[in-house]
Amino acid sequence: MNIFRLSGDVCHLVAIIILFLKIWRSKSCAGISGKSQVLFALVFTTRYLDLFTSFISVYNTIMKVVYLVLAYATVSLIYYRFRNSYDSESDSFRVEFLLVPVAGLSFLENYAFTPLEILWTFSIYLESVAILPQLFM
Repeated sequence: MNIFRLSGDVCHLVAIIILFLKIWRSKSCAGISGKSQVLFALVFTTRYLDLFTSFISVYNTIMKVVYLVLAYATVSLIYYRFRNSYDSESDSFRVEFLLVPVAGLSFLENYAFTPLEILWTFSIYLESVAILPQLFM
């Protein structure tokens, strides 16, 4: 196991858990962009579709599943459990301005023209811009 990968994974996991617990404990999602969280859930979904086709290690599989579960749990907290505190008026960024160019770019620039590789490339490009709705909120 690479120590840098492990430390990066742990930092990322801790950040996701902190966000989830912040929403859960405060019973409010005020100031958090639901659109950014949906985009990050889409990033993890498209990146980790290889869970169904290849096995690398138990650690890798567990981390992928945990990221997916926490991403969708956070989205469900924002849009269902604490929807009364969600500020949809401020979260008005048009995500199609991100999704369309990212989708086009992922078809043009990828390692191999296969569905999983295109979706993985899509996730890489989308992750780089998924924070924009939060920044414009």
